[in-house]
Amino acid sequence: MAIGASPDSLAGQARRLYTEELVKGLVPLVQTAIDTARNLLDKPSEHTVFARRRDLFQALNSGAQAWHRGIVVGLRQALAPGAAGSRGLDFPLPSTGREAALSLVSDDTIELEIVTSRLALAIMDKASWEFADLRSRIAHLENRGELDPQDMLRAHVLARIVFDAWRAAGQTLEGWRELQPVLHDEFALLVEEAYHETNRWLVDHRVLPEVDLRPFIRRSRTHPNAPGGWQAGTGFSDSRHDAGRNLGNATGYGSGAASYAGNSGGGAYGGPASGRGGVGEETRMMTRGAPLARNREHAEAVLGRLNRLIGRHVPEFANSTRSAGLAAGADAPAQAMSPGLARAIETAQQGIRQRLSTTLQGGEAVVTAPVMLEEMHQRKQVLKKAAASPEERATIEIVALLFQSILTEDRIPAAVRVWFARLQMPVLRVAVTEPDFFATIDHPARRLIDRMGACVMGFDSATAGSVAGKPNEALEKEIKRIVQVVEAYPDTGRRVFQTVLTEFEKFLEHYFRNENEATKRGVSLAQQVEQRETMAIQYTIELRKMLNEVPVQEGVRQFLFHVWADVLATTGVRYGAQGAQTKQMKRAAADLIWSASAKVTREERAEVIRRLPLLLKSLREGMASAGMETGKQDEHIQQLNNSLAAAFTAKAAVIPDDRLRELMERLETLEELLPEAADVDIDESMVLDLSGHQNSELEVVLDGGSMPTPAMVAWARELQVGSWYMLDRGGHSEAVQLAWHGLRKQLSLFVTPQGRCVLFQQHRLASYLQAGLMLPAQDEALTVRATRSALAKLDVDASRLLN
Repeated sequence: MAIGASPDSLAGQARRLYTEELVKGLVPLVQTAIDTARNLLDKPSEHTVFARRRDLFQALNSGAQAWHRGIVVGLRQALAPGAAGSRGLDFPLPSTGREAALSLVSDDTIELEIVTSRLALAIMDKASWEFADLRSRIAHLENRGELDPQDMLRAHVLARIVFDAWRAAGQTLEGWRELQPVLHDEFALLVEEAYHETNRWLVDHRVLPEVDLRPFIRRSRTHPNAPGGWQAGTGFSDSRHDAGRNLGNATGYGSGAASYAGNSGGGAYGGPASGRGGVGEETRMMTRGAPLARNREHAEAVLGRLNRLIGRHVPEFANSTRSAGLAAGADAPAQAMSPGLARAIETAQQGIRQRLSTTLQGGEAVVTAPVMLEEMHQRKQVLKKAAASPEERATIEIVALLFQSILTEDRIPAAVRVWFARLQMPVLRVAVTEPDFFATIDHPARRLIDRMGACVMGFDSATAGSVAGKPNEALEKEIKRIVQVVEAYPDTGRRVFQTVLTEFEKFLEHYFRNENEATKRGVSLAQQVEQRETMAIQYTIELRKMLNEVPVQEGVRQFLFHVWADVLATTGVRYGAQGAQTKQMKRAAADLIWSASAKVTREERAEVIRRLPLLLKSLREGMASAGMETGKQDEHIQQLNNSLAAAFTAKAAVIPDDRLRELMERLETLEELLPEAADVDIDESMVLDLSGHQNSELEVVLDGGSMPTPAMVAWARELQVGSWYMLDRGGHSEAVQLAWHGLRKQLSLFVTPQGRCVLFQQHRLASYLQAGLMLPAQDEALTVRATRSALAKLDVDASRLLN
């Protein structure tokens, strides 16, 4: 902390700096709004739309100064002594619901709340990470646990000031809605930059250089099986990822559209949840956005900040990346590289290849990170001298900073780090000729580095991507091959990166299934589980069709659907569809159907009694083969005895002989009638009994988590094979690696470094993601972390871009 400055003084100065940064950016923001209104007016439209846009442009053109002045005055009032932090502004807090008297609320008030809440949500979606840091630092300075709900630093306070000034300037709600997308984007960028500059100023004054976000993470008791009754976030409280996901609760706004519709799900302004506890927390979690989307937004925000910072010093760099970003959906046009730089890159590449190749003799990497960094610095200076423009020099500096961060990442094994180092020049060549490398997180060069990094960065560099601490030769060999392919095609650009990325994904599937000793047994077991469950569901579907109009006792019908279909699937997987045991189980099903049909003659009843012992013996054998306990078998046999006894006195119609023969024939050829496996959903509501798959080598997760949203289910399908996660289960947390996805990703297998296999059904996995019991081991991708590191260094000294 700065010498001679009191904490309260620093907090006040930080708020003033935040205000000044906002005021500084208001003039171009208002001008952008006017320009957008003018552009809308120029577009062809219906007469009513044209008239509305004309009125908007005229009103905004004449009232822009008043709107700008109103925002500035509102910000100054919020900054006045006593208004910031210590007391609330004149904005109503939301009702706590139960104790508030019911009253009618005007439509105008509701619209006001909706508009300001949407603006605040747009701001926090963009600036949540910066706000989390700033909130921590201000709370630390003021020695408080949390900022006041109406603190001027909160987004909803600014949103109210902005919209109040809009209305006071004579602008309409319809006009705001016409410009809403642009206004949301512009205010989000402005506030993010203001938060960032305020954070930077506080760090310069030594206020919490490293932010600990644990005090702001909300915990809940929503699931009885969670360790000690606690659930989401347990064991991960120091993660920025958790803090970002829980930010909605702390800032006063959730991330879902329902967030502004009251606070029935718990403290909408950071206050305590209702007395129902678990229900409130579950409601909050169901309305938050998917972490995958949030991670993407965070990555894009980091790239955006980098481009804006560089753009202030190298304007043409920002123009090129902006154009590339707009063209990123298609193949962005390549830019020409100066001949001198092209020759320098080729020379540097040859030097790196020769230098690092000699260090790998005998299979050991002997070049330390400090040595590589020093050589990288020397190469950078040579490349900058060969560059022909400020944009090329800036690109050289940024790529060098990215690889400086990557090569100092101690979770990357040393032997693999060498191959990452050899990617620097190919990436630099792509970055110079394809500016969308800096404009989008989806560039294949970025994605390749991230995928390789995710596979080798476990929680322990000694075991990451390895078995029991032994070097993983197959994975290292594939990374080596990929780098050599990229080096062999220097002028191919993104196409070679996209090609090897696709090949790497295919390698991972083959590797975990066939080569990795820790995973191939588990993958084989998981595939058998998938085959059995798929067949069980297929048999259930077909049996339902067969017995749809056949008069069979209900108890027998349910036994066939819920038990015998699983028995048929188990024997089918174990012995084949035409195996003798499988045929025996089909005959048992046919006998059971016949025995359970109405018996009206003495001869039929005698025949049932004669065949019953052999039938029951076959049924027991089938249930035992499917792994059913003896006690459960006894229950089913007793229920079947009751159903068969009822058949003796049933008055239902008798199944005709030709109908029985048809059923027997269909059972014999049942496999030919089954629906396609690709059309079968292995949903927990249809899975018969996954616990039958439990054994010492494979743990099937059957409980835990919370109700997943569709976004969480989609996230579960997006998890990538080879990536590491932290699983909170059984009272402890452990690192697991995703080794296999089943058909349509309905089953997923995770493996610990010790080789223990854990199998999830898709919705159960989404439940764990929803509850925070399964979290990515890395809260940021490797290139995002490297970009953030580069941004921090450029914040300190931006002159290095051109020097």
